[in-house]
Amino acid sequence: MDFTIKNLWSITINGFDMWITETIVNTWVVMAVLILIAIIFRFKLNTFKEIPKGLQNIIEFLIESFDSFMHGSASPKLRSLSGWFFTVFAFVLFSNLSGLFTLRPPTADFVTTFALALSTFILTHVMGIVHRKGKYLKSFLEPYPFFLPLNIIGELARPISLSFRLFGNILAGSILMSLIYALVPVFIRFGIPSVLHAYFDLFSGVLQTYIFCILSVTFISAASAGDEPA
Repeated sequence: MDFTIKNLWSITINGFDMWITETIVNTWVVMAVLILIAIIFRFKLNTFKEIPKGLQNIIEFLIESFDSFMHGSASPKLRSLSGWFFTVFAFVLFSNLSGLFTLRPPTADFVTTFALALSTFILTHVMGIVHRKGKYLKSFLEPYPFFLPLNIIGELARPISLSFRLFGNILAGSILMSLIYALVPVFIRFGIPSVLHAYFDLFSGVLQTYIFCILSVTFISAASAGDEPA
């Protein structure tokens, strides 16, 4: 069994080879599915009625649920980022669940999860500076100035831990499912493995998406609000 990320083809630009990996292609697939769903939902908006039913119920439930999540988890200053967090949530969720459709999840590649965690890291400090300005920068010197190196190390550790948590859980699930398919006889591959798919791909995928988003919201909220009430 080969768990390495495959290079599918390369593109040469100004003498440099740019490899198109399995992760990149699968990311494109996830993005295409999300864009298609968004287009369908956008056109369905024109047919929505005062009394919702069918697809309209699903769309309104998703929007209201995420809006409640943001109101309960984020400080009021971050409500403008609801669209960003919803996009990240949808991308991570669909990436995690892509294993159900025989794709290698993009989130099983550390490059993907680190890029997502890095966006959280950047937003954390941008929002901290925008909303608290000098007070945010001063917080790195608290409780005493000689804590500055430790505070910086703590901040740098956050994107690493955030990315490794998502990457490790998704990759572990993919490896375990591959091992199970290799070990069980062919005639029961539609029995036991399907039950395990419900855990490793569905339950774990949804859970890890929620954990990643709630931690991201918490980090950014703490930086932008400080000791102020949410």
